[in-house]
Amino acid sequence: MQEIYKKIRNHPDFLNLVKTRKRISWLLTTIIIFCYFAFIIIIAFAPNIFSQKIFSDSVITLGIIIGLLIILLSILLTGVYVYIANKKLDEINNKVIKKITAN
Repeated sequence: MQEIYKKIRNHPDFLNLVKTRKRISWLLTTIIIFCYFAFIIIIAFAPNIFSQKIFSDSVITLGIIIGLLIILLSILLTGVYVYIANKKLDEINNKVIKKITAN
């Protein structure tokens, strides 16, 4: 069994899969971290931007809306990663396993 794991770990397609998965996850992580830090920096240095009310008689401010949008973006990006992992990355992984076990 250990032989199969070594073959899989050293297979070029598997190494390419690992690189692709890392690239995708770092890209999505960078997007969300940028959004979070931008939100915090705006709150720290220009809080009046987020304190604007959506409607004149409303208690909901722009900061609440943008905060909710960041949370929704996090959920969306998680869904994007799960979709990519299930449709693309698992397919590549299964092909590598089939190639190794066929030999």
